[in-house]
Amino acid sequence: MTLAIFISCEEKQKKNYLPESIGAINSLAVIMDNELWEGKVGDHVRQHFAAPVLGLTWEEPLFTINQMPAKVFSGSILQTRSVLFVAKDTLSLAHIKSNVYATPQKIGVIKGNSDEEIIENLNLKADEIIKAFKSVEIQESQKRFLKSLSKETALKEKLGISLSLPSIYKVGKQENNFIWIDRQIQKGSMNIIAYDIPNDYFKSDSTFVKDIVAMRDSVGKQYIPGPDVPGKITYMMTEKAFAPYVFPVDIAGRKAAEVRGIWEINGYPMAGPFLTYIINDDQNNRKVVVEGFVFAPATEKRDNMFQLEAILKTIKFEDSK
Repeated sequence: MTLAIFISCEEKQKKNYLPESIGAINSLAVIMDNELWEGKVGDHVRQHFAAPVLGLTWEEPLFTINQMPAKVFSGSILQTRSVLFVAKDTLSLAHIKSNVYATPQKIGVIKGNSDEEIIENLNLKADEIIKAFKSVEIQESQKRFLKSLSKETALKEKLGISLSLPSIYKVGKQENNFIWIDRQIQKGSMNIIAYDIPNDYFKSDSTFVKDIVAMRDSVGKQYIPGPDVPGKITYMMTEKAFAPYVFPVDIAGRKAAEVRGIWEINGYPMAGPFLTYIINDDQNNRKVVVEGFVFAPATEKRDNMFQLEAILKTIKFEDSK
């Protein structure tokens, strides 16, 4: 019993002594020999971890990769938050380790005794590793903006929900059950809108995507005008050329749909990415919709959209506290 307590205390002390992890949001250290990186193994790593983010106006990778051989992985670089370790080895394995050199930290480990075995293990585990990396990056993003939160109460008063909003975001419009919150960035704005719809709004799975587009376009026409153009009615709508991506997710412990796509302005050449969560609130016989979108012409938007995702995922329902 004494030995067990001693080991437990020792592990706890080790955890307490771990330094804080470091790195820009969505940066990834890939530890593998240059020969592997430059060959077909490296091609598969890039295929998974530098794949284009869905729903952006131009291609941007999931992670900004910094590749280095194992002998360089030392000093402060050990504290990188998201790490992928790929090596040729007599062992064949694929797993995820947590908080090895820093906290919070996720390390994906892929090994095999040939290029083909490494690639096979990589293909089997990549989605799970990406999910783990994304989770720790979301947590880090939230940790950074939780230091200075907005005291706005409009979401609570109008919709009975709350978001952990950085104080730089301000409520710009409140109308009926619709709230529009935004912040200015260097070349545009980052925006969050929230509203609710009847619980039975979506009648059929077969028309679900079409009905989501109709919902967004209706809200855009009513509440989100575009620039003044003589003789034209301008408003935000879902881009006509491409259907949005829709996935089932859980948000705040509730069933929800995640929607990613491109918005455009009817009657005016403006466009950008959006991320929408449609969340079941059966207790109040409704669905709550929260959406983030960015307007920033000719700039990269991955990290802006990632911050909006981190904010939207802090949603809480007041009646379930």
